[in-house]
Amino acid sequence: MHHSIPTSPEEIMALRSRPVDEELIAVAIAGVVRLARRQGQSLDELTAEVMADDPMLDVVQRGWLSKMIAQAWKSLP
Repeated sequence: MHHSIPTSPEEIMALRSRPVDEELIAVAIAGVVRLARRQGQSLDELTAEVMADDPMLDVVQRGWLSKMIAQAWKSLP
């Protein structure tokens, strides 16, 4: 299945209804990075949001996600 990179918060939220696979996670991360850039956020600001205490992810998972976001930030145009 080919997912397109979301371009709005609504499109990112709509991904919740799809079965989770590696490609879906990758396009969700890419969408978050693009949206953050469009809103003028820096990588540091986005990383701080990801690393904020959240009951959904533990500290190890947030660290992993932070690294994936940084990699996407550097890779995406």
